Amino acid sequence: MEGRALLLNASFQPLQVISWQKAIQLFFSGKVEIVESSDQMIRSVSVSIPIPRVLRLIKFVPLKSRKNVVRFNRNNIFLRDHHTCQYCGHKPLVSQLTMDHVIPVVKGGPKSWDNIVTACRPCNLKKGGRTPEEAGMRLKQAPREPIWLPFMGLNIDFTNSPEYIRILVQTYTGGTDSR
Repeated sequence: MEGRALLLNASFQPLQVISWQKAIQLFFSGKVEIVESSDQMIRSVSVSIPIPRVLRLIKFVPLKSRKNVVRFNRNNIFLRDHHTCQYCGHKPLVSQLTMDHVIPVVKGGPKSWDNIVTACRPCNLKKGGRTPEEAGMRLKQAPREPIWLPFMGLNIDFTNSPEYIRILVQTYTGGTDSR
């Protein structure tokens, strides 16, 4: 049984790929309408319905997009710093990157854009709980809150999705998938 369905906003904008169980749950709660179904059926003692392939929300859900505000999180810190250690300039694998408080928390340093930088593990260990000046290290650039990020767009992973999902996204969005 193929287990994925494409969920569209009321405006037919793709939102996400969901499991068939979630699709059925949304349908029976009256939140979606089925746009397209598969040939496979889900049967119970009293009901038989086709497995949904594409669902559309009944009510439009506005996507929260606060313009010019970049969410403070690990990935955005790494993006701001171009995945580069702000002490030595080395660009290690993402798995080797850490976040470093310029002014350590033990010295009252806040968790903010202006106090956290990307650091490689060796530099973070070398700096420890000291300020860069105390550790004899210099920052490549002063940390600051970014005012924008490059447009990332809607990112739906089609790796494990059936071919019909890819075709339906292309049909409803007029686009091509980026595989």
